[in-house]
Amino acid sequence: MSFILNIETATKNCSVAIAKNGETILCKEIAEEGYSHAEKLHVFIEEAIAEAGITVHDLVAIAVSQGPGSYTGLRIGVSAAKGLCFALNIPLIAVDTLQTLASQAKVTDGKIIPMLDARRMEVYSEIFNANLEVEREILAEVITEDSFKDFTEKLYFVGDCADKCKAVLTKDSFVFLEDIKYPSASAMSKISFDKYQKSDTVDVAYFEPYYLKDFMMAPPSKKQ
Repeated sequence: MSFILNIETATKNCSVAIAKNGETILCKEIAEEGYSHAEKLHVFIEEAIAEAGITVHDLVAIAVSQGPGSYTGLRIGVSAAKGLCFALNIPLIAVDTLQTLASQAKVTDGKIIPMLDARRMEVYSEIFNANLEVEREILAEVITEDSFKDFTEKLYFVGDCADKCKAVLTKDSFVFLEDIKYPSASAMSKISFDKYQKSDTVDVAYFEPYYLKDFMMAPPSKKQ
């Protein structure tokens, strides 16, 4: 019996799930504007393990969202995952954040385009078919009225960019699934279990999140 702890902190959603053989049995999460990941993550992990009726020693692996996404959120999630893997001597599994987001769209046709906000009109995006197979790799791109215009099939957009993108992505074949806003650890369960069965793991010591863009510190405000 394979229990995997899934950790998703790439966005405003701080999310933890316990999965057994690829099925989510318990999930704890909260999405807040203030990014409370540092305060909530370890509490969620402890509560999820206890409420699932297992101990940390029952875990066979830790899966973590690898990005792209929030620099700080990713660092918090990866640091926690690495610490647990070192302490328990179990493997670390890295899961594509946008794949997790796309997997929450249950469609049978067209393409799924997960998008995460990267400020202004820029997004992090990827393209999947209805079978969740990658059709275009991850990009940081600026969305305009010409974006995705060459696609003839229906496109399903998921993520936290609906409000700013609906005004320019107006083709009848563009569908915004606005109830799917953030990736959730519960949607990582099947993906992480598949990777575990294939021994598709990463080096705990050297793994780094996939930021896609360099982290930019905001300049300090000038005192008057």
